[in-house]
Amino acid sequence: MADFDNNGQFDSRRQQNNNDGNNAYNNSFRSYDPQQQGYGEYSYQPPRERKKSRAGLNAALAVLCVCALGVSSVVGWSLLQEKTNIGKNNSISTADRQRVSENEEKKESESKSDDSERDLTNLPTIETLAAPADAMSIPDIVTKMSPSVVGISCITGNAQVSGTGIIMSEDGYIVTNAHVVKGASAISVVVTDKTSGKKEDDSSSKSVAEKILEKQNAGDTDSNITAELVGIDVQTDLAVLKIDQTGLTSAEFGTSSGIVVGELAIVIGNPLGFDLANTVTSGIISATDRKITIEDRTMNLIQTDASINSGNSGGPLINAYGQVIGITSAKVADTQVEGLGFAIPIDEAKVIIDDLIRYGYVKGRPTLGISGQNISSFYAQYYGVPEGFIVRTVESGSAGEKAGIQVNDIIVGIEGELVSTIEQFNEIKSLYKAGDTIKISVYRDEKIIDLEVTLDEAKNTNTAAQQDNGNNGNNGYDNYNGYDNYNGFNNFDPWGSYR
Repeated sequence: MADFDNNGQFDSRRQQNNNDGNNAYNNSFRSYDPQQQGYGEYSYQPPRERKKSRAGLNAALAVLCVCALGVSSVVGWSLLQEKTNIGKNNSISTADRQRVSENEEKKESESKSDDSERDLTNLPTIETLAAPADAMSIPDIVTKMSPSVVGISCITGNAQVSGTGIIMSEDGYIVTNAHVVKGASAISVVVTDKTSGKKEDDSSSKSVAEKILEKQNAGDTDSNITAELVGIDVQTDLAVLKIDQTGLTSAEFGTSSGIVVGELAIVIGNPLGFDLANTVTSGIISATDRKITIEDRTMNLIQTDASINSGNSGGPLINAYGQVIGITSAKVADTQVEGLGFAIPIDEAKVIIDDLIRYGYVKGRPTLGISGQNISSFYAQYYGVPEGFIVRTVESGSAGEKAGIQVNDIIVGIEGELVSTIEQFNEIKSLYKAGDTIKISVYRDEKIIDLEVTLDEAKNTNTAAQQDNGNNGNNGYDNYNGYDNYNGFNNFDPWGSYR
């Protein structure tokens, strides 16, 4: 390549130097002689190092090493100082944290101690939460109500049954359940000295012979008084008794219209007989308007989880002010079902009780004077007849007989409404009063016949036949047990030996 100077002119001196270099390079090779054996030899002479350049490099490296050593010393000293300071600071911080931890543990211990004491002394019970601010205490309620609660003892056939009653007046009117006294040949009221107001005699000085003679000659005593059945209404499960006694402590009756779910409920009664007389249980109102079907009637009842056992029937359901708000009537007697009791609302009971005292029956209550039995869907399909209830008895001179209702008629409708059970029939019939004329549809001879019936007034006094009752027998149509609407609670039996 040609050499030029900075002005673009060819520089012969540079060219001469280049030629000299090329000549030196070319002379470093020996020419190849084809007549000789082997190849030519290559000789390379490395360039000589320049002493001046190596000395400069060593000096630079020495300076860099000195600088690096100085920087490392400064950084190391700084880190050492910082570590010392951090150690000092950490020692102070650890002491502070230890004191804070001790204070926190002390506060936590005090807090746990306070919580423990609060759990033992200030934890509210369900009764406290359910009662209003101005409520009476449960002991005060029991003291107030216990003198007004009595036992009911009945002789039915060869058996003795017992229940509970509530004193309504100081002159001896007592309300209880109809199923407690239904069919009884003899009824007595069991009262305590607290109920009668008589002080207990001190008989410690009497001999055994004197006590036996006194018991034989006692007849009616202050603890067992013969009662008269004033009136009974099976449809509402209420009955009124009368004893010849004065100065009794009557109960205070409240109202059931204002009760709410969750409020306090107390029950006093004689569960399982008089050995457990005046047993007190408490709970809350679980529901205010339960429709419960028992045998052939539908009742609107108050539901409570206060324990109600056999023998409590006819006793009071009491509110937080010591007032009667219901009359206990039924309990599901299944070991797998607890906390399920029912009571008749006192507002509905008052109207019935007034009529029973005044007339001996519920005035205006309509009746046809018939009884029947439900036909299940299975038997209806098997025999090719419609669902309904088959008439088994027709009372002579009754509204049913006058209208032309016959035994073995199947009642399938009332006032244009289809009915398949006697419960449905009675529920619609109860919407009318004695003297009303209604239309009843019956199945007879493979035809539907409409009959007009003028309802009679049920005036049966002191008997259980005050409504159109279902016959619980089994004649091949249906083993009707009356408890189907309890959805599987087959052991429901409010009419056990302890009523």
